[in-house]
Amino acid sequence: MFRSNPEISYRDVGLLAMAQAMLMTGTSLLVSTSALVGRELAPDPGWATIPLGLQFLAMTLSTIPASLFMGRYGRRAGFLVGVNLGLAGTLLAGYAILTGSFPLFCAGAVLLGSFNATGQFYRFAAAEVASESLKARAIGLVLAGGIVAAFMGPNLAAWTRQLAGPDFAASYLILAGLYGIGLLAILQLHIPRPPSIVLRAQGRPLQEIVTGPVFAMAVLAAAVGYGVMNLLMVATPLAMEGHHHRFEDAAFVIQWHVVAMFLPSFFTGELIRRFGLYRILAVGVLLNLASVGVNLHGHDVIHYWLALVLLGVGWNFLFIGGTTLLTEAHRPEEKAKTQAINDFIVFGTVTVTALGSGALLATVGWMAINALVVPFLLAVLIALWFVRRPWGRHPGRG
Repeated sequence: MFRSNPEISYRDVGLLAMAQAMLMTGTSLLVSTSALVGRELAPDPGWATIPLGLQFLAMTLSTIPASLFMGRYGRRAGFLVGVNLGLAGTLLAGYAILTGSFPLFCAGAVLLGSFNATGQFYRFAAAEVASESLKARAIGLVLAGGIVAAFMGPNLAAWTRQLAGPDFAASYLILAGLYGIGLLAILQLHIPRPPSIVLRAQGRPLQEIVTGPVFAMAVLAAAVGYGVMNLLMVATPLAMEGHHHRFEDAAFVIQWHVVAMFLPSFFTGELIRRFGLYRILAVGVLLNLASVGVNLHGHDVIHYWLALVLLGVGWNFLFIGGTTLLTEAHRPEEKAKTQAINDFIVFGTVTVTALGSGALLATVGWMAINALVVPFLLAVLIALWFVRRPWGRHPGRG
């Protein structure tokens, strides 16, 4: 790989963490407000979640072109394009609220989704400024920027909801300022572009890469970890409402869930280094299964809180572990296409679970949703049993 430091460039990791914090703050605000804004602007209340759905869809569809663009022009160029799309999207969304335009708000959501797609590659950029043994730590430190979002995103929406004009118009306009901070961080990045010899190299066919056990294990861990987390997280506030808990209780549970998702990032890399990647992935699965067990045990606020804390830590281990493992599944010249198909699968899963969570809850119920995810988690454990290998080898490099 191409690193600016033989060990780890904490300067670049810190800048990426700042950009990640601004990205996730925006995502948190969007998830908190999009449906409410959509309900006000849409000609039919049933269309309220269309902007959020378009955001997730745009993010999924943009992952492949974003990765291929970065593979040709470099990380910094791709991140700059992405954050400018985010700036345009949040300004357009704010203008749409001020003018009462539902189509413009949907267009803003598409631009914001495309920005989110490019921002997902911050974690891969972190791996490129660290040595082999410190990749997991670098990835974790960048994702730790999401802790800021746990507190800033929802609170920003609440504080600025009625600051000026229609509800949340000011929220989106102020969000542009946060994205501007992210832009300044990206402008200072020093991530070398791939040399021309790598750009000319083709590497192995994509079919050969994606059918390899390392790639399959990395994608399975990240996709199942993210899909299960998203499915249960989105359904939890609705389930709590169904059991007559207050909105404030649901907000408290979700906030600590987000903290649990990102706080372990400070030490997940070190745990992977000390105990091995496959062990940490297995612990992530077991934490998710424990979360399901708590959900099935009761419906008090403490049950929802404990379940989502366990779910958040489990997601962290699976996502960071899966991302780290993916870096072992490709050669330098194969990076762009491998990461593109990985993120397309992972965030395609996120899109499906986000759109399907409410429908599943309405049709099969909360208990059945929890039971539904168990086979997928067990599939990850079974796959780990078959493909586990000693940490430190590079089975995907060929």
